[in-house]
Amino acid sequence: MGRAIERAAGETRGLEIKARVDCAEHLPAPSARGPGETWSDSLESSVAAGDVVVDFSAGPGTRAAARICAARNAGLVSGTTGLDPETDEELRAASRRVAVLRAANFSLGIAILRRALDKALTSLPASWDIEIVERHHRGKVDSPSGTALLLAGDAAARRGWSADALRFGREGRVGPRSAEEIGVHAVRGGTWVGDHTVLLSGEGEWIELRHVASDRQAFAHGALAAAQYIATSSPGLYTIDDVL
Repeated sequence: MGRAIERAAGETRGLEIKARVDCAEHLPAPSARGPGETWSDSLESSVAAGDVVVDFSAGPGTRAAARICAARNAGLVSGTTGLDPETDEELRAASRRVAVLRAANFSLGIAILRRALDKALTSLPASWDIEIVERHHRGKVDSPSGTALLLAGDAAARRGWSADALRFGREGRVGPRSAEEIGVHAVRGGTWVGDHTVLLSGEGEWIELRHVASDRQAFAHGALAAAQYIATSSPGLYTIDDVL
């Protein structure tokens, strides 16, 4: 995602990458860096007031970004998924001092998929079943994806169900499907960038709502649009819907 965002920034007027931050062991050798590229293993030394940090790291990196942005009066856009409650709280705490936007997926297509799902569930009978299947590359560390959980959460909220309605995979003699159940299934392999399908099944008919991302640039341009939005926003916790 970092490389995708760098390419997207080069295609977007009015944006400049001030610094690239990564773990020390992942920093490129000086000879491998492009002209004028600034690299650091310290976010704290790279951020100043008015900057916007775009974070696609992991729990510890996101927590550090939240604390540093709050202390330096910098905005934060985080697309890291699979975060624990401690990291969620760090983001909420930072949003009380600076503008923070968190999104499980930055693509326009996913935003439209969510709206289409809401429309469908508003119109369909409550007896229709809901299943969600997501596919990602073999290197993805969290499962199911943050986007699948987002879609499942949207569906549960529309039906008036709690998070207990989610069922992550099935195995063995689990018995008939419950009427208040949303199946969530993860597939891992190859180089799939992101594939999310919502299956809505009734009596003798079904509907499939699907979004496929074939290139990370779809997410990168959305993340940069979010960064531009956050750059002029008041403190608070925002979502990609605010940007749209």
